[in-house]
Amino acid sequence: MIVITGAAGFIGSCLVQYLNEQGFEQLILVDEFNTTDKSPNLTNKRFLEKIDRDQFQDWLSANGRELEIIFHIGARTDTTEQSEAIFDRLNLHYTQMIWEHCTTYSIPLIYASSAATYGSGEQGYDDRHDVVEKLQPLNPYGRSKNDFDKWALQQEKHPPFWAGLKFFNVYGPNEYHKGRMASVIFHTLRQIRASGQMRLFRSHRPDYADGQQSRDFIYVKDVVKVCYWLYRHQPASGLYNLGTGQARSFWDLATLTFRAMDLEPDITFIDTPIDIRDTYQYFTEANMSKLRAAGYGDDFYSLEEGIDEYVRNYLSTDQIW
Repeated sequence: MIVITGAAGFIGSCLVQYLNEQGFEQLILVDEFNTTDKSPNLTNKRFLEKIDRDQFQDWLSANGRELEIIFHIGARTDTTEQSEAIFDRLNLHYTQMIWEHCTTYSIPLIYASSAATYGSGEQGYDDRHDVVEKLQPLNPYGRSKNDFDKWALQQEKHPPFWAGLKFFNVYGPNEYHKGRMASVIFHTLRQIRASGQMRLFRSHRPDYADGQQSRDFIYVKDVVKVCYWLYRHQPASGLYNLGTGQARSFWDLATLTFRAMDLEPDITFIDTPIDIRDTYQYFTEANMSKLRAAGYGDDFYSLEEGIDEYVRNYLSTDQIW
């Protein structure tokens, strides 16, 4: 059996779909299932059982020896949330519990870290272990992810294989429920439909022109493909960046979304909201040399390819993958 936490969410549900396509149906799905906003993401998915997040520890204690791997994708991901206690409980302590069970029962573990651990990039975007203690995340979400990465690297006892994946800016189908935290592509399409134009955040730094703030955007289909590759190959344990290795501007992203809708771009600018302005990342770009050296050789979707597929095959008709 394979466990996926956060299985009803964006990346988790896409991983369920990808595993189904590889022939895996003995899947244990862990999430909060008492709300309906994410339930469409599991439509037509094949799995064995659903376990509520709060019941998972007891279930794991009883069934740990039967598991082949745990993909721990579930987390509190709201970067505007300021409660350290919430992040400690859901991102740090919950992941420590899973790690300890994986260690006890010799279960490989692949878990979601985040590029938010890199803060404003003073230490670069290199997934070397010796820089983890020096990183200064910009918000409680990033700190909770980095706190677990630091804790994991300090453990003498660990799962037989483990990988912490530093997801960069993931976009793609099944993010309809994410609201403010959905990708800019998602919001661009909704704004274009409503007003015919897209409003990007204005730059509040003299070294960046409006719209030239840049991120490493990665299509969710590449993310789940890498998760599966790590499960099957299990190279050296540790932290791995998961981006494309190429930063692209928000201007490019918005323009490509218009093009995928067969429209001419109409882009304006608004001030970055006060509540995120001081913690806003102006640039991210993953150093992908470690994953490549581990043997992963497949190409990633370009931003042009990913946006075109996402908009035409999913967003335009609200399709689930």
